[in-house]
Amino acid sequence: MVTNLAAEKGSGLQRHTQAPEARQTWLDALRGLAVLAVLFEHLLDALFPEVRTTVSPWFDFGQYGVMVFFLISGYVVPASLERRGSVTGFWAGRLFRLYPLWILVACAGTLFALVPVYWELPEQVAGHPVAGALAHLTMLQDFLQVPSVVNVFWTLSYEMVFYLLVTALFLLGRGRPRTLRVLAVAVAGVLAGGLLPAGALSAALGLEATVFAVTAVGVLALAAVLAGGPRLRLAGAGAMTVLAVVLLCVNSRIGAWQSIAILATMFAGTALYRLDHGQLRRGVARWVIGLVPAASIAAAVWYGPGWGMPDDEAMAFRWSWSAAVAAAWLTFLACRLLRSYAMPRPFVRLGLISYSVYLVHPLWVQVLRRLVPDPGPVPLPARIGYGLVVGCTVVGSAALTYRYVERPAHAFGRRLRTRSADRAVRASS
Repeated sequence: MVTNLAAEKGSGLQRHTQAPEARQTWLDALRGLAVLAVLFEHLLDALFPEVRTTVSPWFDFGQYGVMVFFLISGYVVPASLERRGSVTGFWAGRLFRLYPLWILVACAGTLFALVPVYWELPEQVAGHPVAGALAHLTMLQDFLQVPSVVNVFWTLSYEMVFYLLVTALFLLGRGRPRTLRVLAVAVAGVLAGGLLPAGALSAALGLEATVFAVTAVGVLALAAVLAGGPRLRLAGAGAMTVLAVVLLCVNSRIGAWQSIAILATMFAGTALYRLDHGQLRRGVARWVIGLVPAASIAAAVWYGPGWGMPDDEAMAFRWSWSAAVAAAWLTFLACRLLRSYAMPRPFVRLGLISYSVYLVHPLWVQVLRRLVPDPGPVPLPARIGYGLVVGCTVVGSAALTYRYVERPAHAFGRRLRTRSADRAVRASS
């Protein structure tokens, strides 16, 4: 809760003394803004083709939203691991945070595709059901050349690779990973990424062999990290690092430079967290952090998209990606500067259920597209009305999934971690 509210003279904002819980309200507000941007992006083709035609070549609302999400993940995830000091507790928390709702939406998305409501089941999943399901269960499908059954799942592949790297760096760095060194390597990777082949691993081994091999390596590495002795844990951490780097550099669905830019953005969020908590020297850290958006935009301008596009579409990609990256960074930094102020309550509340909104909304967009296959003849006021109805429906259904899926899963995960910790204490006493 916000405490000690006091009105600032000459300002509509309110400054408050932050309790540890209240410090995160600015991140919740950012999540709420980000998920609204993603929802709006996915409504454009269904309701607002004029915006798609005129604005999208210059600004990508969806990319803007997910880049804000990636900065937030970088800011909070490594800190969560370090506060716990337990890799097992960290992974238990992440799995109970992500998977329960993800499984529900994945099943619904597969059913929607089989009907089909609007989108059909991707060929790689329909033709290779076992490999497709396994790729999704690892959440690495975007790095295994398997299209997602629900379009927004692709970002979770980057979250999973980030978790692998964060875990490995925590163990290899003995709890004190060198964030700026990692960031400097990532920036170099962004600038060189256009020279790396996208999808090379799957092209060489085939889809099924790649999925099975990556899954086996990932499961064994995670098992070694969670249950092995000291040497086995380090070996597992090394395997995690190699696996993540290989997937990023030579088996990305998009250009390698773009994939590395996303991970660099997440680690930049980590560096900002350390900067805010006095763990980094401001001078050098600011320069290294600033190189991330600069390198991301430079790579977009120099390399363009990682797949063949007509010249006009490639130019639109360069502009829309660059503008989205710049806007995401400016938004994050502005909210970070204002983090000692009370954030707008609607955005904070929306941020609390943002994961549910993010996963659930593509299903409702499919229903909308089935009902309104061609928005052209529909008057603009009616389309705005449809958009408001869909938005309210998405938020309402997300509130339900948050209440009855996410929160119980979080509570169950906390109970398991508490019991595990208690048993460990009793065993050592």
